[in-house]
Amino acid sequence: MITTEPEADPFDAHRRLLFATAYRMLGTVSDAEDIVQDTWLAWNKADRSEVRHPKAYLVRTVTNLSLNRLTSARATREEYVGPWLPEPLLTAPDVAQERELAESVSTAMLVVLESLTPVERAVFVLREVFGYSHAEIAGFLDRPEPTVRQISHRARKHVAERRTVYDTDDAQREEVTARFLSACAGGDLNAVLELLAPDVTAWSDGGGKVSAARRPLYGADHVGRFLIGVIAKTARDAVDVLPVPTPAVINGELGILILAGDTPVGAITYDLEDGLMRNLRFQINPDKLAGLHRRDDRDTNR
Repeated sequence: MITTEPEADPFDAHRRLLFATAYRMLGTVSDAEDIVQDTWLAWNKADRSEVRHPKAYLVRTVTNLSLNRLTSARATREEYVGPWLPEPLLTAPDVAQERELAESVSTAMLVVLESLTPVERAVFVLREVFGYSHAEIAGFLDRPEPTVRQISHRARKHVAERRTVYDTDDAQREEVTARFLSACAGGDLNAVLELLAPDVTAWSDGGGKVSAARRPLYGADHVGRFLIGVIAKTARDAVDVLPVPTPAVINGELGILILAGDTPVGAITYDLEDGLMRNLRFQINPDKLAGLHRRDDRDTNR
């Protein structure tokens, strides 16, 4: 008697792709996971006999659900307390070695994508990150192909104008991260200042849930003193476990994960230019740290 293995469910086969698409569309781990779950529900209700191309059906579903979620989220973000930053996501170390993949999921890129309209963002992600043709995207979005081409051109131009390419030397990034951690641990303001670009900017996202700067901080002196002040306050306020910063690959780049015991309580990502740190982003909103717990089924690789 010959037995055959049951065919894998297309949803399970493409789950990582679906999460990767939704995360780049929304910039939030929790919303992306909700979208993937809603896509699963839609897939299970669908008449499979009518679905000729399951992958295309699933990507179309996750794209349109993400578009709806992103449109409604825009109004909510206008009332957000302090700077809004994307939710950080732990990524596998090998993602950082795939430069284009790492750049597409970097915090800096997600911030730039926030400046696109929802439809522009969908087209850009599908075309520039996942390589779908304009014709395929037109089918996903129920729009004429020439219209999609125009949207794609506009989105690509917009991103190019706002996107700065920074240093990507892994060894240098490891060295700077290690020096930064050492300087912060020792409360050494001068050592911190040596690592910051003179025109560095820092954003901190507490969402009104925890203490954070409500506006961006500019200049090495302001940012450095803020860092040392936050570390000192954290040490004074610690009751059970003192949070400890540690290097980690976050959104495709080496960054800093802050742990209280085994619990993530924050993340820092930054851009590197000429060996100096600029554009520091602190995510400490407790509602936006789910992506700092390792889970393989939400890898950003496709």
